[in-house]
Amino acid sequence: MLTPSATIPTQMTFFSRFESDILAGKKVITIRDESEKNYQPNSIVEVSTLEEGRWFCRLKIINVEPIQFDDLNEFHAQQENMTLTELKQVISDIYPGIKQLYVIHYQLVE
Repeated sequence: MLTPSATIPTQMTFFSRFESDILAGKKVITIRDESEKNYQPNSIVEVSTLEEGRWFCRLKIINVEPIQFDDLNEFHAQQENMTLTELKQVISDIYPGIKQLYVIHYQLVE
């Protein structure tokens, strides 16, 4: 749900280590915290690397759904192109102690 004061994001960043998986269509979701839950289905976002701010693609947002950290499963890990153990470790490193997350499904815009 978009709150009245929230704006629809038009940009998204990823760690550069995920760029090749995104471009190859192997990574089709991202899991973010509440600050990034306002992406809207059918919107197109410009994507760049977090480290350098280098643009590398456009993504179409398919949907955004809330999820609890403890409910992450093997299917989420497959969509992230990693093991469940790796996924939970990456999320814990980025968002230590967080329980409420948001799965953002997307597809590469050719």
